[in-house]
Amino acid sequence: MVAGVEDIHQSLQVLLATRLGERVMHEDYGCNLDDVAFSETDQRLINKVSAMINDAILYHEPRIELLGLDVRTDTDQPELLLIRLDYRVPETNTRFNMVYPFYLNEATEVRF
Repeated sequence: MVAGVEDIHQSLQVLLATRLGERVMHEDYGCNLDDVAFSETDQRLINKVSAMINDAILYHEPRIELLGLDVRTDTDQPELLLIRLDYRVPETNTRFNMVYPFYLNEATEVRF
């Protein structure tokens, strides 16, 4: 696992982008956000995504304390989920946030 405050941000991005079972010898690592691709955006989906992310961070990123998790749709692009993480790094007692964009219907406008 990468070390340092700046690398925590990178590690969180990798965690959210990794499917369960994708890593050899660490089959439980990841978040499986792809499971909700092409789903209808409603409160049930937002609750499911929030729970998936919360569990993944709880089990796989011990270097941070999650202070807030906000999942919402973008007003201009309803197929885009904006996942905002507010967290604290206890080692340095500093707060950070990041927004992770997740497209539910990416590449649906492809024309041949």
